[in-house]
Amino acid sequence: MMRHPTFRSMETRSAWAAALSVAVCVLGLFAVATPPVLGQNPGSGPQTPQVAEPGTELRVWLVTAAPGDAVWERYGHNAIRVLDTRTGRDVSYNWGIFDFEQVDFIPRFLQGRMLYRMAPFRTDAMIASYAQTNREVRLQELNLTAAQKLALRDFAENNALPENRNYIYQYFADNCSTRARDLLDLVLGGALQDSYSAEDRGASYRFHTRRLTQVDPLIYTGMDLLLGSPTDAPISVWDEMFVPMVLADELNAFSVSDASGSLRPLVLNDEIVVPSSRADAPLAPPSWLWAYLMIGLVVGGVLALRSTERVRSSIVLRNVSLFVGTVWSLLGGVVGLVLVGLLFTDHIFSYRNENLFLVNPLMLVTAVLLPLTLLGERWKTRAYTWSLLLAGLALAGLLWHLLPWSTQTSAMFFALFLPAHLGLAWSLRDVAPLEGR
Repeated sequence: MMRHPTFRSMETRSAWAAALSVAVCVLGLFAVATPPVLGQNPGSGPQTPQVAEPGTELRVWLVTAAPGDAVWERYGHNAIRVLDTRTGRDVSYNWGIFDFEQVDFIPRFLQGRMLYRMAPFRTDAMIASYAQTNREVRLQELNLTAAQKLALRDFAENNALPENRNYIYQYFADNCSTRARDLLDLVLGGALQDSYSAEDRGASYRFHTRRLTQVDPLIYTGMDLLLGSPTDAPISVWDEMFVPMVLADELNAFSVSDASGSLRPLVLNDEIVVPSSRADAPLAPPSWLWAYLMIGLVVGGVLALRSTERVRSSIVLRNVSLFVGTVWSLLGGVVGLVLVGLLFTDHIFSYRNENLFLVNPLMLVTAVLLPLTLLGERWKTRAYTWSLLLAGLALAGLLWHLLPWSTQTSAMFFALFLPAHLGLAWSLRDVAPLEGR
């Protein structure tokens, strides 16, 4: 039996339809398995994907903390914060880390070679630590290009490596603030140094030390006594940026050129993220000359009382006067030893210290001779001669200080120590041996 012609043609058409269906399914599966290229529209042909410029994901701030209570916190502190908006990593690079437990900490401190190091900290933890101690925290977001932000982040990360993180600290020339300043200047192509190294407002390192330590008169006096003539030379605004608050203020007023040559502010925004109840840091040092003079006159007067008949005739008052003179000479001699010792260290800002006219190791001899005056005329004469020598040295220092060659502003120490030297010499001028009284 032959197959009907019509049925055959229908069978052929069904076969072709089945084949076409299979082909369509295969092409559909291929289309599903091959995703379109990102950024390419169907039918528009091949296109180059859009890639963000490296560094656009970064934001950079200068973090500045106001002064705290500890001696090393009196100048304030700063760090550079970098936030990666893509990963959420938020760290602040801190160049102010030191450790009392590090090997040879005391010898290094005495030699002026103390090791500081740099380390990245979580920004929220660092800011919280300042908030706990009632220290104001200021954030200034910096208007850097993507390339500058990337270069800053990469440099800081490399600086944080164990082999790079340590540096020898110099309290004026190389500290947390100068390190932050120098990194910003590096990514800005030297624009900061070019603008500020020639600007001089008449300030000095001693000026800033006095204004920032005046809250504690003992620290103020001790630090000022240890600083020599190098701290009195006028410094540029670039040098003044060793103080974190000065760096922050100057950046706020600084502008840089963009790619088109137009000026743009370096600081995008400036905000206080942690307020404080502390008073603002003083803008200038105090004038305490008369206060030091009054203290000096009191000490000199107490020492001179030993020559009066009332004191000489009273064993108690005599011994008190002798004790005061001995202690004063001992303390002055010890301070003098420190000042001389600093000349042989890397504490370069303690060199050429004119306070050695007033406090020096020679005072230790006086501390020994004073108790010996009770043994006889010979010791009294030696003590008197030695006290005249020290008083003469102090007067010579005053004369030098008044001459134009002197560059050190230490008038308050002459007001404090010279009356004491004169009072002690006066007390010994006619002190007779007290044997048999």
